[in-house]
Amino acid sequence: VRTMDLRERKEFEARVPEIAAAVEKKPVGWINPRLVSMKELPKDLAVTVEDIDDAEARLERFAPYIKKQFPETEKDGGLIESPFVEIPKMKELLKERHGCELAGRLYLKEDSQLVIAGSIKARGGIYEILKYAETLAIENGLLKTTDDYSILASQEFVDFFGRYTIQVGSTGNLGLSIGIISAKLGFKVIVHMSHDARQWKKDLLRSKGVTVKEYESDYGEAVKQGRKESDSDPTSYFVDDENSRDLFMGYSVAPRRLKKQLEAAGVFVDQDHPLFVYLPCGIGGAPGGIAYGLKTAFGDNVHCFFTEPVDSCCMLLGMATGLHDQVCVQDFGISGKTHADGLAVGRPSAFVGKFMEPMLSGIFTTGDAVLYDYMRDLMEAEGVFIEPSSCAAFAFAEVPERLGDYIKSQGLEEKQENITHIAWATGGRLVPEDVKEEYVHTHLA
Repeated sequence: VRTMDLRERKEFEARVPEIAAAVEKKPVGWINPRLVSMKELPKDLAVTVEDIDDAEARLERFAPYIKKQFPETEKDGGLIESPFVEIPKMKELLKERHGCELAGRLYLKEDSQLVIAGSIKARGGIYEILKYAETLAIENGLLKTTDDYSILASQEFVDFFGRYTIQVGSTGNLGLSIGIISAKLGFKVIVHMSHDARQWKKDLLRSKGVTVKEYESDYGEAVKQGRKESDSDPTSYFVDDENSRDLFMGYSVAPRRLKKQLEAAGVFVDQDHPLFVYLPCGIGGAPGGIAYGLKTAFGDNVHCFFTEPVDSCCMLLGMATGLHDQVCVQDFGISGKTHADGLAVGRPSAFVGKFMEPMLSGIFTTGDAVLYDYMRDLMEAEGVFIEPSSCAAFAFAEVPERLGDYIKSQGLEEKQENITHIAWATGGRLVPEDVKEEYVHTHLA
């Protein structure tokens, strides 16, 4: 990891106005100058459409197991999926209270309601553990891909998986998804959590039989310690949120299911009906996987934006400088401390930023205080609760002029009334009632 000196920092601030604004804690909208059309992408991408096919097939194989172990997935046939709803009243409040007049229609993708883990991490986290369990069982002659995977719920498999340990570093939601599914399969589980993680998430994990190790330092240190402990145990598997392709693949399946939901809602996506999607971003795995899945599903007709808290805007800094994981927020004097606990990451993924560089449309950032305002607005307007972290998905509303600049740059001005905007909600289902109340009454200066 490189160290940035003050002279280099000042050069970046002078060259990239969005970086200078972020240092001053102002919300920004950064338009990616390296975006290219899908046909111009390199041919040797690290992840391919065939990899998404493979992930989708694996989730189908596990559906009988998921349905058996988690009856709440019965209606979706053992698939872990979330609702897709239009939020017109929220669109009105964004105009009325935040000065964002959004052309087109606004929808919410409610990964905040995903069963089992209650957040977007139910996609990537659960997928990676299922893949690891499948690999172990096949390598040991206990399972074939043609089997009915509901047999994995038997005591024989629980005992078998009990010989292995899963470890992960997390600020909260990834730890929940990894912990819940791993413990259900029978694995021993250790979740290494940073100081940003909410107490209720630690308590919930412990109630599932998961060992939670707490660190006074940040997310990066929790990951480092988790990796170190796992590496010293030959029966331990470490979920590497910083670099994991398996996590990425679990997320990348989501847009294929969204495509069916769009069709069912009568929403068209083509050259004349663009799709704009806003994805809350921490280290980058979840939004990166979903954005890649979106680009493979809709091509140049979809425009993907990451959204971050300004106090922890690591992906903005990584992509705007071109340094990716070789830069952290502290290099620019930014604290990395944010109320958006699920996004409290100081250094971006080594893999995701570079991979998404030619595909990402831009990044929006938001201050913590506004996250709570968006949360209350959504509850008032639509009767929907999502975590404050999730509300970063509305960050575009703070700098609507930058969204307008992007629309102009893409030649979409005459089509903007046809744009379908999707705010991708990332967490909320498992939040206890007393914590919801605390959120509702949180007003920051």
